[in-house]
Amino acid sequence: MNYFEQLINGFGNALTPSILIYGFAGCLAGTLVGVLPGIGPALTIALLLPLTFKAPAVAMFVLFAGIYYGGMYGGSTTAILLNTPGESSSVVTSLEGNKMAILFPSREVTTLEDSPGVLRRIAVVDPPYIPP
Repeated sequence: MNYFEQLINGFGNALTPSILIYGFAGCLAGTLVGVLPGIGPALTIALLLPLTFKAPAVAMFVLFAGIYYGGMYGGSTTAILLNTPGESSSVVTSLEGNKMAILFPSREVTTLEDSPGVLRRIAVVDPPYIPP
């Protein structure tokens, strides 16, 4: 089995409805918890770590990835709208984002903040693995 077939097989496993539900639940939980100052995605994942004993491994990886991305988005939302960074990665966002939120409507500012962040995370964090 070559690498392309393995990649297609991995996407086939990851795009099943049950795995997508885990991803949606992770994003929702991460966003809700990420809005709370002081509770970041790492703490949320640490609290939910015992779930890995009862659920499939692929589902838990997708759930934790969703929690991480949702938590980062939720933390940037409070940093922009309330000028309260929830974790250390949102400090600079709170400095500049709150000034933008005062000048522009809040919905546009949060949309502007999120779009480049998602594209940057996909390009930097998730490059395809090319074996040597």
